[in-house]
Amino acid sequence: MSQNLSAHFTLREAARSDYAARHGIDNTLPSIYYDNARAIAENILEPVRLNFGIPFSPNSWYRGGTLNSAIGGSKKSQHCTASAVDIEIPSITNMELAIWISENLTFDQLILECYTDNEPSSGWVHVSYAKENRNQILRYNNGEYKQGLM
Repeated sequence: MSQNLSAHFTLREAARSDYAARHGIDNTLPSIYYDNARAIAENILEPVRLNFGIPFSPNSWYRGGTLNSAIGGSKKSQHCTASAVDIEIPSITNMELAIWISENLTFDQLILECYTDNEPSSGWVHVSYAKENRNQILRYNNGEYKQGLM
């Protein structure tokens, strides 16, 4: 399962889950979602890597139904179709990453999750890509979504 989805991202990364590995959950990416994973890799992950010049691997990408249920994910999560990733980049604040994506890429949803303003490495950036992108920008903290990053 080391097939490349793009120049720097693989199927193995798309299906990797520390939680699934620890709990014996099969999180194999079904082939019906390969195109979604490629779209995220090519339209989101590669441009981010090219801009910042720092290798990284997504924290979370594809989540099969069993894994998504086990971690309490939304039943409508775009992770379940490999259409969303959660990312952080070493030495780049998550706010900086979210702002760059919002200003430079086309996406469906961009969510700065669990970020605390005075803690630059807190939280993570969730970004999804779809056939028809909404370019929706949200911030999520304490169970509440707000429009925008600020």
